[in-house]
Amino acid sequence: MDIPWEDVRLFLAVAETGSLSQAARKLRIGQPTVSRRLAALEYTLGMALFRRSAEGATLTGAGERLLLPARRMAEWAGEVSRAAESSEGSPRGLVRVTAPPYVSVAFLVPFAAWLAGQHPGLRLEVLASTQYLDLHRGEADLALRTKEPEQEGLKVVKTFTLESVVFVSKRLAARLPRKPQLSELPWLTWAPPLESLFPHPQLEKLIPGFTPVFTSDSLLVLLEAAEAGLGALPLPRLHYPLARSTSLVPLPIELGPLMNRSYYLVCAKSALDIPRVRQVCELFASELERATRPPPRR
Repeated sequence: MDIPWEDVRLFLAVAETGSLSQAARKLRIGQPTVSRRLAALEYTLGMALFRRSAEGATLTGAGERLLLPARRMAEWAGEVSRAAESSEGSPRGLVRVTAPPYVSVAFLVPFAAWLAGQHPGLRLEVLASTQYLDLHRGEADLALRTKEPEQEGLKVVKTFTLESVVFVSKRLAARLPRKPQLSELPWLTWAPPLESLFPHPQLEKLIPGFTPVFTSDSLLVLLEAAEAGLGALPLPRLHYPLARSTSLVPLPIELGPLMNRSYYLVCAKSALDIPRVRQVCELFASELERATRPPPRR
């Protein structure tokens, strides 16, 4: 029995999101289309792949047996696509980059503007996510991650170390002691379910009884809260001249080694054979290295 790849892809999206609506968003199609195509697939196979309920869609035993082969098929589909694209001539077209939210806002946006001016044939799609996208499947071409990959077939192109600094508004800085203690600061950090992300666990280790004054699941909301003078926000320090200016100022406060983080620029090895991905990767590495280098003292 031949199962079309698009049907396998749809099955995988429902299985991994646990929801027909979430799968529809991931695949960028309508939920009725997902429901209709999934029903047609189950009819063709002669078995139910999911148990549907108000809470979502969970795999049946038959669906569980199909899951691993479907994931392998997705990885090979990514390899086939990259092999076909490696024969491209000049580096032109779309490159999808995924990175943590703050790096996406503070670095990738101005980098994309610079890239558009210097290399008009190249376009970026920035996927700002706290989740790791699957590079084997081609969910993104390049990724900036805080953990070194363990999967075979992935390559670390460059490793960067970013120092984290506490930023506050000028208005809040004026009200604080000249050299405040960590426990004296009103902190801003992630709300559930993102409280396991930096800097929440690190602040819990540094500050006994740590309790933030404000939390959110959105980086933009946290940045606005900091701009409004609501609290202090630890962020990676980037010295990128193309980045937009901000009214936030760094505090002269020592955060210790917990706040220095390694970032890994990662891609599938076969993706480097695609001219547009290779060129964006090289430019990305060069510009981010520039952004992590302290400016010369005047």
